[in-house]
Amino acid sequence: MVTGVRQVPDARSRTYAHPQVQEAWQALDCGFVAVADVFEECIYVALASFSKPQFDAYIEAARVIGKLGRGPEPLLAFLEEWPTVVAAASGDQEPMLPQVMGAIRVMQKSPNSKAITPFLQTLAAVARRLQSAEQIELYLDIALNLMARTTGSIHGHHTTFPSPGLPHFFEQAPRLLGLLSTAGLKNWTDYGIRNYAKHPERQEEYFRLESADSRAVLQRERHGTLFVDVERQLDLYLRALWRDSDLLVPYSTAFDELRRPVPYYDKLGMRVPDVFDDAHGPGGTVSGIDRYRAVLAHMVGHRRWSVPQIADNWSPFQRMAVEFFEDCRVETLLIREFPGLRRIFLALHPKPLAAACDPETTSCLRHRLAMLSRALIDPGHGYTDPVLLEYVQRFNELLAAGESSTAEVAVLALSYVAKTRRQSDQFAKVHFDDTVVDYRDDNRQLWKFIEEGDEEAAFDEARRPQAAEVRQGLPPRHYPEWDYQSQTYRPDWVSLYEALHPSGKAADIDRLLAKHAALAKRLKRLLDLLKPQEKVRIRYQEEGSDLDLDIAIGSLIDFKSGITPDSRINMSHRTDGRDINVLLLLDLSESLNEKVAGTGNAGGQTILELSQEAVSLLAWAIDCLGDSYAIAGFHSNTRHDVRYQHIKGFSERWDDTVKGRLAAMEAGWSTRMGAALRHAGHYLAARPADKKILLLLTDGEPADIDVDEPGHLRADARKAVEELAAKGVTTFCLSLDPGADEYVHEIFGKRWRVLDRIERLPETLPSLYMELTR
Repeated sequence: MVTGVRQVPDARSRTYAHPQVQEAWQALDCGFVAVADVFEECIYVALASFSKPQFDAYIEAARVIGKLGRGPEPLLAFLEEWPTVVAAASGDQEPMLPQVMGAIRVMQKSPNSKAITPFLQTLAAVARRLQSAEQIELYLDIALNLMARTTGSIHGHHTTFPSPGLPHFFEQAPRLLGLLSTAGLKNWTDYGIRNYAKHPERQEEYFRLESADSRAVLQRERHGTLFVDVERQLDLYLRALWRDSDLLVPYSTAFDELRRPVPYYDKLGMRVPDVFDDAHGPGGTVSGIDRYRAVLAHMVGHRRWSVPQIADNWSPFQRMAVEFFEDCRVETLLIREFPGLRRIFLALHPKPLAAACDPETTSCLRHRLAMLSRALIDPGHGYTDPVLLEYVQRFNELLAAGESSTAEVAVLALSYVAKTRRQSDQFAKVHFDDTVVDYRDDNRQLWKFIEEGDEEAAFDEARRPQAAEVRQGLPPRHYPEWDYQSQTYRPDWVSLYEALHPSGKAADIDRLLAKHAALAKRLKRLLDLLKPQEKVRIRYQEEGSDLDLDIAIGSLIDFKSGITPDSRINMSHRTDGRDINVLLLLDLSESLNEKVAGTGNAGGQTILELSQEAVSLLAWAIDCLGDSYAIAGFHSNTRHDVRYQHIKGFSERWDDTVKGRLAAMEAGWSTRMGAALRHAGHYLAARPADKKILLLLTDGEPADIDVDEPGHLRADARKAVEELAAKGVTTFCLSLDPGADEYVHEIFGKRWRVLDRIERLPETLPSLYMELTR
């Protein structure tokens, strides 16, 4: 007798009382005990759902899946979920089953057989989202395209490695289809394939919805106003209207289906949704950005006027009533300061019908409070309940004398609770329709607790920001980046931080100008020729500011001679000035620290030092001409950190402050040119001028350490130049790279020049400027 060998039970001998179940079990030819345990229940559901041909096809497909060698999980998923899939697609099994089985066979013949189980496990949820056989077919096409393009190969002929992202794609598919159309799902998937096909770990993060890019593209494919698009506007809105500069932190609304989070604020900032759709209701349409403004205004009201109350001895009903009353108090005070907020609040606030809730069967607590809340901020509410009208009057009288206080409002709220309490308020069935005011925060800051807990302790002490919490500079500005392979933008791909350049010694720049005194004299003679005349006469005008004596005397002679005189005896003047705005953008990448080779560089100057000399002379020359100009520098450390530093603003004069910043210029990092061009163009395009010139001084092609494809950043820079041209900005590049002819034409077209002898930069740059602005 052989011992020590574990006997694996085989369920093929299982018998069932129902003859159709027994027949189906024999046809299935399955030995999995886990399948045998649930088989009878699955067959009863299938018999109730399918016709005889459909049932036979169902059993045959299950038999094939059971023979794949993937264990019982895929078979269990198919047996349990397939009737739901067919029901979701209006009972149309015939076109779907061959497509699904074809997809399973393709995965089984490839290294992706492990993805069959998550595919079948989520298929019912996907079908409930899509609800048609045609849409499910599109879903299968997207999945198979992902598999084909991300399955790896050693030698390029036979697939060897499974797709890293395919199983995660199937796991996330129900959630994704709850947010996106099939077209949006295809775009989201294609983006992940294009950018992460050669990076398995990052591909997994993308399709698990864990990477920032994944969520950014997901938000791009959704509809609505994205927080990232309006972050700077909202930040300025807080500062300008409410004198509040707290940090704005978005939270995701896409990944919590059970309990949708609501706005709130804490020590780390003001938390708002990452996207707001336009709100359509009986009060009109409110745009997404106005919904953000309503949320922030409401939180600012609490931060300004609300005082935390001790909550330990109050019931949930009492606390809820206090919150509703206090919300209405701060909104009333906000409306006093900015009356236009009333329209937004009323358009977003639900207006429950008085008879919508039956107190005999349902808890109407929320319904009563929502009606009262509407009445407290809406003079035309139209409700007739005498108790409601009484407390609206008492509320208005309380605020008529001034701002009132949280404590006084709490007393009023407790009185309301005592007068309106009903036995039915304890019912498990609660009326929720038209009771959620989604622009209000969760009021966690309104309470403090004597017995501290993990949540309550956060608001017991006054907020004192630590030094590390103080915000430095403006929040980042996010720019897209052009993907030339897909001919689409990568949304919010680059984070650009702008700041004022640190200052140095202005005397260093004065020494550089003194060093080139002879060159400055030659430039001065040229500048005098370019300087505009103040006034130019426009003669032969019937109406004008002055009399043109020569023409007037000639007309008088003609009149006395009997000839019809010329009536155009006046003249006017126009200013013959130069309406030019220029922004000089300096590449401050690490390569500027290299020494300049050449006989004219005996002192061993670096390219950065020569650039300082050239820019100083150019700034002096432009100042002599009187043109409006600005200077900025940029460099990058991956797409997450592009630095844009203001050296001179358009409104600043050429003085020691600007010279000090120019003297302190330092080089480092890389050259992500597209984002810097877009940001510089953002400022230049807003200037009112006849001619707008963006002059770029660089010593190399676009590059960054996180980009492997050499043509990617060149294509993005070219796209940025095209965008600026559409805004009326002319971009010109002066390159110090002797090999720039290979790529500079691709980016800038005909507007470029390569300086082969870098040591001549100080005289070339001002001369180039004069040519461009002549």
